Amino acid sequence: MGQLCGRCMQLLRDFVAFVQRMSSDLVHGIKECLILISKCSCLKQNSSKTRQLYKPILQPHERVTAQEFLQHIETGFEMSPLGKDPLEALRTLAFSENPGLQQSAALYYLHMSEHMNIPLPVEHLEPFYALLRSADLEVQQMSSLSLVNFLLEGHKSNREAIGAARGVTPLLSLAKSYDPRVQQNAVGAILNLTQSEKIQQVLCKEGALPVLSLLLESPDSEVQYYSCAALSNVAANIQHHKGLLGGGDRFLLRTLISLLSSSVNKVSSQACVCLRNLAVSADIQAEMVAENVLPKLCSLLASGSEDVRRASIALLWILSQHPHNQDTLACAELMQSLGMLLLVHKTDPVIVGHSACIIKNLSLSKNRQRIMESRCVEGLLQTMLSTDTQEDSLGYVTSCLAELAKQEGATLHMVQWMDEHLTKCLVRLAGHLEHTETSFQAASIIQHMIGHEKMMLLCKHHIGEIQAYLENFLTHREIRFQQLGISTFCRLQEDPEFSLAFRKSQMAKLLEQVRQQTEETQELLKAAICHEDS
Repeated sequence: MGQLCGRCMQLLRDFVAFVQRMSSDLVHGIKECLILISKCSCLKQNSSKTRQLYKPILQPHERVTAQEFLQHIETGFEMSPLGKDPLEALRTLAFSENPGLQQSAALYYLHMSEHMNIPLPVEHLEPFYALLRSADLEVQQMSSLSLVNFLLEGHKSNREAIGAARGVTPLLSLAKSYDPRVQQNAVGAILNLTQSEKIQQVLCKEGALPVLSLLLESPDSEVQYYSCAALSNVAANIQHHKGLLGGGDRFLLRTLISLLSSSVNKVSSQACVCLRNLAVSADIQAEMVAENVLPKLCSLLASGSEDVRRASIALLWILSQHPHNQDTLACAELMQSLGMLLLVHKTDPVIVGHSACIIKNLSLSKNRQRIMESRCVEGLLQTMLSTDTQEDSLGYVTSCLAELAKQEGATLHMVQWMDEHLTKCLVRLAGHLEHTETSFQAASIIQHMIGHEKMMLLCKHHIGEIQAYLENFLTHREIRFQQLGISTFCRLQEDPEFSLAFRKSQMAKLLEQVRQQTEETQELLKAAICHEDS
């Protein structure tokens, strides 16, 4: 091993000093605790014969154990699992009826949870469970916080160990605590446990779902958020939906919908996530729409929080997929909200992609006119001009516009918004054959709009680019590209300038090749049909 440089030596000294400081703080805390215990009247012999309330008595062996445990820490506290004798001392403190001694044990676990990056040893679990069941508020606070730390990301083995039934039961009791800190820690620990599908089974079996559902109505927004996030994790597994949605009154569904109106962004956002995870069937989606969820979601679309906007648009996308909901969703309020959302957040791929999908789903309904009356088309067109728009989002946008362009009224509306920049963008997208769907849909939009004089005039500035992508379409291996290329060629050929350009190009030769291939294909099909008939 080489010689350490001066900087590394100083870092090492700083680390040693830090460990010594932390050890000193722990020892000091335990000393103070033991001093307070020693001064308590419960340790003094009382000669009074009168009946008194029960107070835990410090047994002689507990006094010795506490002293030995303290001595062990004073002689050299290391952040590693305790040896056999100190571990027995820790068990004695944890199972003691004296809250002061339990606090010392809880303090040790808290320190361990904050500074040990190794799995919690199995032999430490039993005394830890005892602390979780303590009636002392400070012990509950420290041990529940320790549990949250032990269950953080990267400590999967701790979740598997603590998530057994013996660990879940005291957690559910602590989740009902009247102390905000204890309740927050307990529900936060349950949230961390729900990251494991295996532990979700244990939680459901031990009755966690009704507890978490009731905690959604807590006045504490942190408890609401942790409970909602835990339920979202469980709801991501469809096998738990029966337990989550059981009961005739749909308590969970109604409570989650009410939380959409929460003034705390992370609560309303998480409520959207949980509802989205639950909305896997048409019946549940219909129930959500019937519970007047739409006005709340429209309000959330205008939120200043990115998470809230994204969560609400994702839920709306799920709801828009079922035909039964489309007439209700295709209201003027939602169309206006989506249009403004696209214009304001045209670089957000989640907003753009989901909005385009929602508009396309709703364009299949009889309320298509409301889309035209809103700013949705303008918003969709403007997103194409953003250089930050991701390819997936562009695909959804062009697909939606191509669907709308099939209707003459919508095509006319789209032409009104077209200008030089948008035309250039559409032609460029149509020429990007490496992005198959975006290319095809962009070309389809152009094909539908060139029947209008304004669009034909705009396209004349891009004769070369249009001719190039049409030639590629005619030689494309997919028949749909060939057909789109031919139909576009036929429309453009009616214009003298395009017709002249096509005569000077290889277009006629390519068309002849397509004709010959088509004839050959037809002959092969005839032969195949005749062979099958015989």
